[in-house]
Amino acid sequence: MLSLEKKLDELTPRQIVEELDKYIVGQTKAKRAVAIALRNRIRRQKLPRSIAQEILPKNILMIGPTGVGKTEIARRLAKLSNSPFVKVEASKFTEVGYVGRDVESMVRELVEVAVEMAKQSAFEEVRPKAEANVEERLLDILFPRFDQEHSDADRTERFNRTREKLRQQLRAGELDDRFVEVDVQDRFVPFIDVVGIGGQGFEEMGVNFGDVLSHLFPRKTKKKRLKVSEARQYLLREEQENLIDMEAVIRSAIERAENSGIIFLDEIDKIAGRESGVGPDVSREGVQRDLLPIVEGTNVNTRYGMVNTEHILFIAAGAFHVSKPSDLIPELQGRFPIRVELEALGAEDFKRILKEPKNSLIKQYEALLSTEGITLRFTDDAIEAIAEMADYVNRMTENIGARRLHTLMERLLEDISFEGADLEEKLQIIDADFVKRKLEAVVKDVDLSNYVL
Repeated sequence: MLSLEKKLDELTPRQIVEELDKYIVGQTKAKRAVAIALRNRIRRQKLPRSIAQEILPKNILMIGPTGVGKTEIARRLAKLSNSPFVKVEASKFTEVGYVGRDVESMVRELVEVAVEMAKQSAFEEVRPKAEANVEERLLDILFPRFDQEHSDADRTERFNRTREKLRQQLRAGELDDRFVEVDVQDRFVPFIDVVGIGGQGFEEMGVNFGDVLSHLFPRKTKKKRLKVSEARQYLLREEQENLIDMEAVIRSAIERAENSGIIFLDEIDKIAGRESGVGPDVSREGVQRDLLPIVEGTNVNTRYGMVNTEHILFIAAGAFHVSKPSDLIPELQGRFPIRVELEALGAEDFKRILKEPKNSLIKQYEALLSTEGITLRFTDDAIEAIAEMADYVNRMTENIGARRLHTLMERLLEDISFEGADLEEKLQIIDADFVKRKLEAVVKDVDLSNYVL
C-alpha cells in the first residue's frame, strides 16, 4: 500500500484512490473524480507557465444524502495533498447588501489556513537553530555569564565546566521542574467597540482590526515565573518567530492558496431554486451570482494582499432532496463540470465502516477505553446487528447515513464508558445479545428513535 510520505508528484490517481480507501468505504466514483482533479494539478505544475495559466481546475459537484462521505472525501484529499482546505456552508452566505457573511470571506479563510501551514513549515526549518538559541538563553538564566576577559583562567574553566554540566542536565530533562523568570510579551490588545469598525466592514476590506490595534499600542514585556519545561516552549516559539522571514512565508502561503487551495462548499442545494423575491429565499440567486466570479476566477483582497481564485479547486456538495442541480443558475452549473452521485449507505456498508477504515469507529472506542485498562472485543454478529439497526433506523426515520453509527455506538457503550475504570471485569465482550439488550427497545420504538437516536 501507498505510504503518505511518498512524494505527491509521484501519486497516480489509482494510488490516491487506494489512500482514500483506507479511511472511506465505497463511493468509488467520487474518489476517482477527486483523484483525477488532484493529479491534474500535479500535471499542470509540470507544464510551461504560458500554458499552465490557461488550464483551470475542473470543479466538482457531489450529489448525495448526508452522512455518505462527501465532506470526508474532500478533507482527506486535502490532507493527502497537504493543501490548504476550508469547509464553508453556502447557506450561511448572504447577498452583498444584506447583513451576514459575504462570499469572499471563504477565500480569506483559505489564505489564513495557508499562512498557518507555511508558518509551521518555516518553523520546522528553523527549529534546530531555534532550539540551540533557547538552550543558550535558558543556561544564561540558570547560570548567568560573567566578564571572562577580566577573569583568571581557572575561574573561566570552572564556569565552562559547570555550564556544560547544566547543559547535559537540561537536555536530559532533569531541570524541567525548576522555576525560572523569563521576559514574556504582554499580548493584551485593548478592546474598543466602535459601530461599523472592527467587524464586518474591516473584514470585507481584508483588514484585521486586532492587528491594527496591536501596532498602535506598544507591546510591553513582563517578567513571568515559569517551569523550565514551560519556558522552553514559550522561548522556542519566540525564537522561531524571530528567525523566519515572514514576508517569504506570506508569499509562499498566497502561492499555495492560489495553486493548491481547496474550498468545500457544503449545502449548495440550499441556495438553489428561483426565489419569489420575498421571505427567506430573498437572496438565494444573489448569493449564487456573488459566488460566480470567485469560482470563475477573480482577485480577492485579504490582509496579506491580493489573492487570485482562478486555480483554486472548488468542491460543492448537496443532498438535492428538494431542489436539483439544474435549479442553480446556468452560469454556476457550468463552473462545476464534474458531477458525481454518491450512493446512500446500507447495512453492508455500515459493517465495512465499523471494521475496515484505518481509524474505524470500533478502533476509536477500543483505544479510548484501553486508557483505563478496559479491553473491548466486538464479535462479528455484534457488528452485523449494529449495522442492521443503523440501516433500520435510517429507513424508518431521517436517513443520516454513517452518522447514525455514532449515535448507536454512544448509546451501546454508554454504561461501559460511564463506569470506566470502576468496572471489575476489564474484558468486555460485545456480542449480538448485548447489542439487542441495549438497543432493540429503542430501535423498534420509532417515536423514541426520533428523539434518542
